This record gives sequence, C-alpha cells and structure tokens, in this order.
Amino acid sequence: MEQDNQTWVHEFILLGLSSNWDTQISLFVLFLLMYLATVLGNFLIVLLIRLDSRLHTPMYFFLTNLSLVDVSYATSIVPQLLAHFLATHKAIPFLSCAVQLFFSLGLGGIEFLLLAVMAYDRYVAVCDPLRYSVIMHAGLCTRLVITSWVSGSINSLVHTAITFQLPMCTNKYIDHISCEILAVVRLACVDTSSNEIVIMVSSIVLLMTPFFLVLLSYIQIISTILKIQSTEGRRKAFHTCASHLTVVTLCYGTTIFTYIQPHSNPSVLQEKLISLFYAVLMPMLNPMIYSLRNKEVKGAWQKLLGKFSGFTSKLTR
Repeated sequence: MEQDNQTWVHEFILLGLSSNWDTQISLFVLFLLMYLATVLGNFLIVLLIRLDSRLHTPMYFFLTNLSLVDVSYATSIVPQLLAHFLATHKAIPFLSCAVQLFFSLGLGGIEFLLLAVMAYDRYVAVCDPLRYSVIMHAGLCTRLVITSWVSGSINSLVHTAITFQLPMCTNKYIDHISCEILAVVRLACVDTSSNEIVIMVSSIVLLMTPFFLVLLSYIQIISTILKIQSTEGRRKAFHTCASHLTVVTLCYGTTIFTYIQPHSNPSVLQEKLISLFYAVLMPMLNPMIYSLRNKEVKGAWQKLLGKFSGFTSKLTR
C-alpha cells in the first residue's frame, strides 16, 4: 500500500510557457487567433475539395485526410493550452494526460505516413503519368489512408501504455506545454533507458522510413523533371510537387530534430518551441501553402467565390 501511494499520481502540473500574467494573456490572444485560423482554413479546404468535382482526385483525397489530421492534432493540444493561460492552477488529470499523449502522438505519426503516401502519389503523377489513374485507383488510395491511420494509432497506443506504466513517485510537474512523451518519461523515478530505446526504434520506423520513401520519391521525380526538354514542361512538373515538398520539408525537419535522438538533450525551451511550431503553426500554414501554391485550388476558390457572388447579387436584387 505504501508503494502504491508513492507511485500513483492523480494529476500533473503543466508549467507551460510563462508564469507572467500579462505574457499569458498576450499568448492566449495570439494562439486563439491561430487556432481559429487553423480550424477555418482546414475546414474550407475540405469543403472546397468536396464541392468541386475537379478536385476529386487521389491527391486531394489525401489532402482532405491531412487537413482532418491537422485540425485534430491542434485540437488535442491548443484548447487545453488556452485554458491554462487563464488558469491559476494549471493541472491536467492523469487520464486526460494519457488521452492527450495518445491523440497527439498518434495524429503526428499519421501525418508523417500521409506525407509519404502523398509523395508516392506525386511520384506516379510525374514519373508515370499515363498510368496514373490505373495505379492510383480508389481502392489503393483507401487502403493507403487506412494503413496510415491504423499504424499511427497502434504506435501511439503502445507508447502511451508503456509511458504511463512508469512509476512517477511524487514528481508531477511537467515542464512542457502538453503531455509530450519525452517530458512525461522524464518524470519517472526509475531507469528509463528501455523507454528511450523504444522511442528511438519507433522514431526510426515511423519517421525515418517514411522520410526515406519521400526522399527516394523526390530523387526519382527530380531525375524525371530534368529529362523533360521544354522549360515549360519542367516548370509544370515541378509546380505539381511544390506545395507537398514545402510541407514535407517543414514537418519532417522539425520533428526529426526533436525526436530522433532522445539523448541529444535539446533545451526545454527548444522542445516547447518546436512543439508549438508543429501543433500551432504547421496546421495553420498547411492550407495556406496548398492554396497559394496550387493553381487547381486557386481556380476552385475563384469558381466558388464567383458562384457565391452571383448568388448574393441575386438576393440583393
């Protein structure tokens, strides 16, 4: 009984970004606006893809899933972060912490897998355009998406179960903005070497494997583009991949820096900023990147706005 009392923690205290009240209010306003922009931007992307039949292609099917993942990931962290900015007691219950870790870790893994799937889609579109519709048929696209969601969820479930079986003793202060896996593992009052090994293996499988698939896809894509004779043809082929390549560079770069080497010990502030970049900034930027750098999406926006303008003009007559 004494051991149980020593190792059971009912809640954790998230130390967050700042203890200064004025700073917290400013951050609350900033992150609230960014979260609203994230939800609105990704919702509009999904709505646009659904309404415009020209966007009913594998690429935009994957983009729809990516938008849903981005909104879900931001929602798993940002609302709790906003609430804590206004709270004096920044506690999160044990179960809520475990749930947050499961969803944030799972959705992060799903996003990396989806980016690899989207890289394969771009590879087929550029390197084998005549057989694109045959290769990227609806059945394959559905299986690829389901595999991404299931794989990311299973990986997260295993990590969450292992992490929250660790004895936390009386240590309940998490120096982070959320229940991030490395921050929680550090609370354990036992040797966590095995957990760090599991994190390393998982990072290699779930991050580096898709990363190398993306890398190989783009090596083939660039090789194919360089063989195109006309400048206009090369420009169009590269433009097909520009949005995805931008998102891949941002997502994989920051996450590999954070997770691939648990022993590298980046500073706590660095970890918080990187988590904010991925949880708050990237979900907001993704719909902007795919809208501003994609002619098909811009064309669909113009068509939709034109219909809306025509509809409103009829109402005002």
